[in-house]
Amino acid sequence: MKETHPETIVDDKVAHLERLLTVKQLQINSLLEVSQAINNNFSTSALFRIYEFILRAQMGIQRLLVFIKNDKWDCVCNSGVSDSFREINVDIDLSSFRNIATINVSRNEKLKEFDVIIPVLHKDTPLAYVLIGDLKTDDNDSLEEKLKFIQTITNIVIVAVENKKLFNNQIQQEVMRKELEFAAKMQSMLIPSDLPNNSVIEMASVYLPHHDIGGDYYDCLEISETELLFCIGDISGKGIAAALLMANFQANLRGEVSKLDNLGEFVQYLNVKVNQITKGEKFITLFIGVYNSETRILRYVNAGHNPPLLLKDGAITELDKGCTLLGMFEALPVMRIGKERIPEGGVLINYTDGLIDFENGKGEYFSQERLESFLISNGELKMEDFNKGLLKYVSDFKGEGLFIDDITILSCRFF
Repeated sequence: MKETHPETIVDDKVAHLERLLTVKQLQINSLLEVSQAINNNFSTSALFRIYEFILRAQMGIQRLLVFIKNDKWDCVCNSGVSDSFREINVDIDLSSFRNIATINVSRNEKLKEFDVIIPVLHKDTPLAYVLIGDLKTDDNDSLEEKLKFIQTITNIVIVAVENKKLFNNQIQQEVMRKELEFAAKMQSMLIPSDLPNNSVIEMASVYLPHHDIGGDYYDCLEISETELLFCIGDISGKGIAAALLMANFQANLRGEVSKLDNLGEFVQYLNVKVNQITKGEKFITLFIGVYNSETRILRYVNAGHNPPLLLKDGAITELDKGCTLLGMFEALPVMRIGKERIPEGGVLINYTDGLIDFENGKGEYFSQERLESFLISNGELKMEDFNKGLLKYVSDFKGEGLFIDDITILSCRFF
């Protein structure tokens, strides 16, 4: 038997250690390359191209498949695999794997091309799955060591991708916040700040959007020396879409009000415009009235809105004549014009449903009856004081409960 010279044994060990050192140096260089790519804010696709190159060229992996969780599971890397990988359902086929594991093909034929699976989880929530096939092994690095390195570099890449998504989400949220702020400012410019307060009529308003941008709307404008138009409405939906519809609606109303000869035809026109804009997907409830200070006649149309309450001679009258809400039909099928003679001192309260459609901690709804009772008891107040008192009354009734909708009040006293 041939003896091995001690110096040869030492040389072999040194050579083996040098090869191990080379392998570890390559791995460190790979981690450095990935870290630099992350620091330089490489795109997700670029990161995975580097990742794929490292695993194929330096780790000897022949087949590689990576799924990451976005809104759904997406395959971001597939190399050396057949198109059959598209049959893999991540939630069904991979979700049971919580740790690095060898794949038993007999249990799942869809995974037959792969030997090992590496799940990446955050607080027990899966972020990614890596499938590896034909992983080459040699004397320079054990299978266990290779898998540890693959897991390490995979975690680094996946965490970087997750951080990138979080950062992008933060940017999008900041952009959205600024857009909402801008839209809220634009919307506030559409709401009239100066209301009539003269020898003919005293008006006061409250506008409290539930969020930054509300779906309520009110307006007031003189259309002649003796006639005043005012309206209040509630636009379906919230946010920027509601604000845009509100702006468009106001533009149509104000742009055509000079041609107002027939109130019914005017409301039909507004309905057509709403329908054209929203294609029947959004609606507007609207109360619109035209008051003539000479005749003391209020002509109005109530298009599916909460009936304003008219206090005259100590009694309440609901202004409910009109039509269905705007935007539901191409042409309003029924149109009734309401008329009320307003006596001196008459008070009209216009409001949106957020004022009454809520319940307190006892499960009691505020209801229109409570609003009527408050109006009868406090109708002599100045309109601004009336609104403040009404809000306090509503808030006291609500208690610690939350309002669930916008609140708008437009109060009018006729002299």
